[in-house]
Amino acid sequence: MPRDSKDQIRRRIHIRIRRRVTGTQERPRLAVFRSLNHIYAQVIDDVQGHTLACASSNEKDAANGGNVAGAKAIGKLVAQRAKDKGIKAVVFDRGGYLYHGRVKALADAAREAGLEF
Repeated sequence: MPRDSKDQIRRRIHIRIRRRVTGTQERPRLAVFRSLNHIYAQVIDDVQGHTLACASSNEKDAANGGNVAGAKAIGKLVAQRAKDKGIKAVVFDRGGYLYHGRVKALADAAREAGLEF
């Protein structure tokens, strides 16, 4: 029987997390996706299925997302964009990744920038 890849395991964990974590209009979901070279963050209202704010290291003026410093910059940027839209509180969705390294740095930076979770 073949073994699951790391991505398949992560997706299974993410599905398990998503059973409990949903974003509403009052408290949307801050979802994180981490690739090898970049990091992405979205503030999502799951009830309507809309992305309310987003930031990624793929953007033109963004910092490098392949490291912790880049993740901090993206966390600060997504928090600022969410606050500009009037969003103060979110639920954090780590996307099946361990709460460590770049994911933790993004979350801590978003908290410092004023998002509550």
